[in-house]
Amino acid sequence: MTTFVLFGGTGDLAKRKIIPALYSAFVNGRLDASFSFIGAAREALSEEEFRARVTASIETYASKDSANSPEKLAAFLALTYYSKIDAREAADFDVLKQRLHTSDANATLFYLATGPDIFIPVVEQLSKHGLVEGNARVVVEKPLGRDAQSAKDINHSLRNYLNENQIYRIDHYLGKEMVQNLLALRFANSFLEPLWNRKWIQDVQISISEQVGVESRGDFYDHTGALRDMVQNHLLQLVSIVAMEPPVNANPDAIRDEKVKVLRALHKFSPEEVSKKTVRGQYRAGAVDGKPVVGYQSEPGVPTASRNETFVAIRAEIDNWRWAGVPFYLRTGKRMANRSAEITINFKPIPYSIFGKSQGPMRSNRLVITLQPEESVQLFLKAKEPGEGIRLSDVALNLDFAEASSSRRVESYERLLLDAMHGDLTLFVRDDELNAAWAWIDPIMSAWQNDSEGLKSYIAGSWGPAASSYLLAQHGAAWGEEYVDA
Repeated sequence: MTTFVLFGGTGDLAKRKIIPALYSAFVNGRLDASFSFIGAAREALSEEEFRARVTASIETYASKDSANSPEKLAAFLALTYYSKIDAREAADFDVLKQRLHTSDANATLFYLATGPDIFIPVVEQLSKHGLVEGNARVVVEKPLGRDAQSAKDINHSLRNYLNENQIYRIDHYLGKEMVQNLLALRFANSFLEPLWNRKWIQDVQISISEQVGVESRGDFYDHTGALRDMVQNHLLQLVSIVAMEPPVNANPDAIRDEKVKVLRALHKFSPEEVSKKTVRGQYRAGAVDGKPVVGYQSEPGVPTASRNETFVAIRAEIDNWRWAGVPFYLRTGKRMANRSAEITINFKPIPYSIFGKSQGPMRSNRLVITLQPEESVQLFLKAKEPGEGIRLSDVALNLDFAEASSSRRVESYERLLLDAMHGDLTLFVRDDELNAAWAWIDPIMSAWQNDSEGLKSYIAGSWGPAASSYLLAQHGAAWGEEYVDA
């Protein structure tokens, strides 16, 4: 029996992601029969008013299949409650405690979909009221800290009240099906492992591009930026999974032990290296999908002279035996040409072509793992085009997961919520992972703060600043879309 308590239950994240994910799990029979859901926020709402908001969230953001069932919706709402809670008001937690005790739950999951400044006051009150004992777990959202020291401070404070195995630091990218499939691709296929090293791989590219701007999050985003919002968590988590050594087994800590080794092996930049190996940009007015959009500094909540970055590209390196000398190119940005998330493994070219120079320059073999908008794995090989003579072209061995499996696709938040309810920590970030990631990010942030001229501009709807292409071109590489356009 599980009680799910959602702090920040009236917020944007709850409305767009968490409530629809919870409802999808309910509709598909993934929650136990005695499950209950309590929304918690500072607003004074009746339970009927909160249920109306939950209904609106489900109707707007849940999948059409699950949202079009009045009977299921009514059953879910019957398990939904609301509790007004101010994180700094002890009396509000007395009311919550009474509700939890009357539910007689043997497992409670507290989800903190709030700003990080609220984490510790909430957990402190939960502890004082005896609500984090036994089988209780706490999920904390990113960003967890603004730098290495603040992250350590938050972790230290959390550990004053919780054991490490009670803390679920969520990164929704780890809940994506294809991210988990990376483990299967790497460690369940014998032909890949011998090639997964510096001898055969030319470079690795990890790119997450968004077409949206900052939307209604201008004030929050301007105090965060792309480096903190995307690189410190999503991109570095993907790097650690791509580059990790084989774990001894599939247990959560065995996998996370290997991930943290990668993060600690990332080469830390000197101030001089930051200027040569990173690019930061900010979008200006342009067009996305043929529709005009304003520049970043014209977005609501953004100062007109903001120096905040909305785009980052980095040439990272891993100082260990497997990856020495192999660049990992990382890129993320808002208001880009397409919405996509891809990992591309570019293998080294053949040492000599028997087909002569008439073929022209040939792109080497590559493995492209697409996380969004559609999940797929493509292995690009060379093959002869039909007709007389030998003319080579790229042919993709394509694994389309939508066609390969009839199983229902589970969205990332739904999967992670269920894992937290079941006590599975595999896809959640451990404290030493978080600390290692921040330790690599800090020198970059510090160098940028002392650089008044390094911020580039790029047109909304493009692929970012030209300097991003040059970052690769000076080493004979190119981003994937530049090969396509060539």
